[in-house]
Amino acid sequence: MLKIGLTGGIGAGKTTVAKIFETLGILVYYADQEAKRLMETNAELIKTIKNQFGESTYADGKLNRKKLADIVFTDKEKLSLLNSLVHPFTIQDGLRWMSEQTGSYAIKEAALIFESSSSHEFDFIIGVSAPAALRFARTIERDQETSAHVTERMDNQMDETIKMNLCDAVIINDEEQLLIPQVIALHEKLLKMSVEGSTHG
Repeated sequence: MLKIGLTGGIGAGKTTVAKIFETLGILVYYADQEAKRLMETNAELIKTIKNQFGESTYADGKLNRKKLADIVFTDKEKLSLLNSLVHPFTIQDGLRWMSEQTGSYAIKEAALIFESSSSHEFDFIIGVSAPAALRFARTIERDQETSAHVTERMDNQMDETIKMNLCDAVIINDEEQLLIPQVIALHEKLLKMSVEGSTHG
């Protein structure tokens, strides 16, 4: 079975693309969702976050997301620290999930495949690309955040061009090119690769 990574910058539309793959019968692991779950269920991770960011980051056993976001999104070093704490747990959980799948291929949707140095886990990596202005507008609408906060989040991410150049294939989600035909073409390619047992190394 092929292990496929699906990545892209904030607001690029990774989840939209992942949902199309799901309609084709492909199982998807959503790293961001699972990271949030682990931050509330994994005792070791909870303890580490409290140690680094304070007891007030949790209340009644629940993660105080706003409190933590206020701490990390205005401080690159603290954001890097949080990512370095959470990534190993999410990566391990993703590997466990991948090992349990039995289809032709399965997908892990994650924003930070290259930044977390986990690209070697995958046989093939798909990037989702969209113009910066569109990603900006989508994020403001989706997350109901201020433009300054979204700008800060985008500035904290890897350069879009660099990220897309590292991918094996890129889906353009610019609201001009149709998404579904791009996904279907890749789906057929991946099914063929799965049969042939070929990988990109």
